[in-house]
Amino acid sequence: MSSEQIRRDLQDQLAAHQVRNQGIASSPAHAFSAPARVNLIGEHTDYTGGFVLPLAIGFRTIAVVTPRSDDQAVLYSSNFNETAQYDLRSLALPPRGHWSDYPIGVAWGLQQQGIRLTGFNLSIDGNVPLGSGLSSSASIEVATAMALLDHSRSSLTGEQIALLCQKIENVYVGSPCGIMDQFVITNAIDKHALMLDCRSLSFDHLPLATDARIVICNSMVKHSIADGEYGDRRGEVERGQEILRQRNPAIQLLRDATIADLEAARTEMSEASYRRCKHIITENDRVIQTREALTAGDERRFGQLMFTAHASMRDDFAASCEEIDALVEIARTLPGCLGARITGGGFGGCTVNLVDAAHAEEFALNLKAKYREQYGIDAQTYVCEAVDGALARATQ
Repeated sequence: MSSEQIRRDLQDQLAAHQVRNQGIASSPAHAFSAPARVNLIGEHTDYTGGFVLPLAIGFRTIAVVTPRSDDQAVLYSSNFNETAQYDLRSLALPPRGHWSDYPIGVAWGLQQQGIRLTGFNLSIDGNVPLGSGLSSSASIEVATAMALLDHSRSSLTGEQIALLCQKIENVYVGSPCGIMDQFVITNAIDKHALMLDCRSLSFDHLPLATDARIVICNSMVKHSIADGEYGDRRGEVERGQEILRQRNPAIQLLRDATIADLEAARTEMSEASYRRCKHIITENDRVIQTREALTAGDERRFGQLMFTAHASMRDDFAASCEEIDALVEIARTLPGCLGARITGGGFGGCTVNLVDAAHAEEFALNLKAKYREQYGIDAQTYVCEAVDGALARATQ
């Protein structure tokens, strides 16, 4: 998505918000946008202090805010064509189990940090595919945070915004996500991936090769077990991590452990915990190797690491599914494909593919066609560029 298209979308949402709230808000509306993200490699490593390598992509959430004269928060979602209203004087857990949990959770989180909010109207619109593993929830959270910080005349750093939004997801919404999604959506820059150390929150922007493209394929499948299984996997990881910590106090988080450490403790943990921890330990190493490959301009090495990462997600973390595995195998056979793997939490969603630029458009068409032949499902494919995060293009 170009800067000009983003500007036009922001203007469209400003106009729609002002029409919807005509006669209610007397002050000018302000619009903020936050991108989606895709993770190139480093899956399920973030909540154990490991390494990830995502980039921001051109799908976006736009949040438009105007003040009210009372203490009400009135939220409107153009995607759901629905309004939700909350009293800012009495925000509390539990959430409603509703789309509005994400934006009102931001208001709750800001209040928890001592930031005073007065009444507001907030309109939210986005084109991030829901349930696809491209992080629509974090995009909503970050766009809302930017809007409400402006509304309250407050400011936070990129790191603080990411941590705030992670807290909302963990504590308010109740989803045990790591820091990756919110961090890259806030702090990315265009034409670069962001390598993040999820323990220290130090990061590097790594330039992407100009002769390769990132192609995302939405399988259009999200298995119903996904939410529960995600929590199960995290529990299995944490139980294994605790056993390693008890054996060796130098292992504070799983990223401190080696395969030798894991093998020595194998008989003390369940087979499930062993395999989940094995995935994460080897995945951290793959992220480090990917940084080296990108720095050296070795796209083929990067692509092979992606294939290996997918096999680890499928076999050790047990978080793939038949349709996603088929997409990866189809991709492997197509001209120009350098690498492919599942991306996101798992059990459906998207694959991310590294493709020679000259073949990218043809690759996307052929991947869709062969997947349709096999499963009768019309997948969605996107040839993507790395774009700026919310802080790089905060307000228009």
